[in-house]
Amino acid sequence: MGDHAPPGRGLNPSPADVFPLRDIEPELIEAGRKLFAAECRFAAGAADPGALPPETLPEIAFIGRSNVGKSSLVNALTGRRMLARTSHTPGRTQQINFFDLGKRLMLVDLPGYGFASASKSAIRSWTALIQHYLRGRASLRRACLLIDARRGLTEADRPMLALCDEAALSYQVVLTKADAVGPTALAEVAAAVGTELARHRAAHPEIHLTSAEKRRGIAVLRAALSEFAEMANPGAPR
Repeated sequence: MGDHAPPGRGLNPSPADVFPLRDIEPELIEAGRKLFAAECRFAAGAADPGALPPETLPEIAFIGRSNVGKSSLVNALTGRRMLARTSHTPGRTQQINFFDLGKRLMLVDLPGYGFASASKSAIRSWTALIQHYLRGRASLRRACLLIDARRGLTEADRPMLALCDEAALSYQVVLTKADAVGPTALAEVAAAVGTELARHRAAHPEIHLTSAEKRRGIAVLRAALSEFAEMANPGAPR
């Protein structure tokens, strides 16, 4: 099976339609595999704007509601179980974490928004930090906006879509936990999300379907993200 879905697919799909085959060059899949197999190390953590590290590499940010699976997706992409800290408790990640991937790409794990098991002052603090980072980070090339496939877009997500539009920040929706949804329901969610994204000027039209637990959708997402490293390092060995 393939790994992504275009927006607006019809209903009543077969299982193959849920993760449809994508026409993607094998060379891109291999480039993504090699990039994400490189050493990936924790580079910095920032709990306030003054602690943000220097902008030395192109950055890919992972944003989404608390407990949507950001850390799990980063771990799945890099093939490491404990690179990014995961938790069943919403709000456990309370700073922006930077991971240097082979000195070619910086993966950025942001605190979740929406419900969290934290004080109101802490939530306000990291919400302001997220907004500062997304609005002002020149090295940020793409934001992956993670949406729980079991719920689709929620009211908590819509301000983030508006913020990305306002900041002219290119972002791409990644549906997480897609293995927990049946084929028909997943296709309905993808279609509804695609329809809404069409109204947002900064949104990339592709919707990636992923399961960190089952490793579905990971290869194509790696390939898509590896292109940003290639743009920054066109002569780098692949």
